Amino acid sequence: MTDDRPRIGISACLLGQPVRFDTGHKRDPFLVETFGEHVEWVPVCPEMEAGFGTPRESMRLVLTEPQVRERGERYDPSKIALRLNKQGTDVTERLVSYSKPRAEELAAAGLSGFVLKKDSPSCGMERVKVYSPEGPGERAGRGLFAEALMARLPNLPVEEEGRLGDPRLRENFVERVFAYQRLVALFAGRWTVGSVVAFHTAHKLTLMAHSPVAYRELGQMVADAKQRERGEFAGEYQARFMKALAAIATPKRQANVLQHMLGYFSNDIDQDARNELLQLIEEHRLGSVPLVVPMTLMKHHVRRQQVTYLLGQTYLDPHPRELSLRNHV
Repeated sequence: MTDDRPRIGISACLLGQPVRFDTGHKRDPFLVETFGEHVEWVPVCPEMEAGFGTPRESMRLVLTEPQVRERGERYDPSKIALRLNKQGTDVTERLVSYSKPRAEELAAAGLSGFVLKKDSPSCGMERVKVYSPEGPGERAGRGLFAEALMARLPNLPVEEEGRLGDPRLRENFVERVFAYQRLVALFAGRWTVGSVVAFHTAHKLTLMAHSPVAYRELGQMVADAKQRERGEFAGEYQARFMKALAAIATPKRQANVLQHMLGYFSNDIDQDARNELLQLIEEHRLGSVPLVVPMTLMKHHVRRQQVTYLLGQTYLDPHPRELSLRNHV
């Protein structure tokens, strides 16, 4: 472990802390035993920190007035209350009054990501049940603390532990965490257009794998950087960069990037080696083998041929190899 490990906020119950309403926890083995070796956790329990204590009465989100919404949309958070299940006491203001200043504190804490507890009326990121007097709950809400956190830090990589069970979402989140750490470091000091160009160049293939459209648009934005106001440019670049990485890198896009990489040294390897690599890339595109298979061979050739541009790409190693995330996507 080193001091440059990313700091990541986390719902404290996921680390095994007994802070749930029933004095229990929801310890997550991957987060604690695997990912935890590579990050510094910053545990947060909104309900405990807001003074509700444990054990405590469970809570739920409740509509305060009828709402019309499109399918898949969340309810308007301004028209949702947090109430104790048995007593029905409205405790919205208590948690909101805690959440906004806490989000400000976390904004100053140097976080590179946050893992939230799913389904929680305080921490749930999405599809949290919202109840109405007319019928059963609908999964169309977001926890009150999660709402404040994501409003204050819109570029921060945020995920729920439940979604991290999906290999692609897990790999995507971890990749975003380390990319965000590098991005924040870039703009933390007196950055230059040259340093932005170097950063962008190192992330070109990563952007291509996630969003070819953003890859082109951000490239043009960087090319015009000298004509832009510095603060405006920095804010827009960071927002668009993180939005691009939030798009899942599909096998088809990964295959396109790998073929693009091959073009840099295709003439420097023999036909059999080229065909072997192309076959593995195609097998990944079809879903027959995980990304680690063609990627391992690709890295072998890149290093053997000493292709400088490719050696400088974060795409080759976007996160610690020990996590073996590309073994499952």
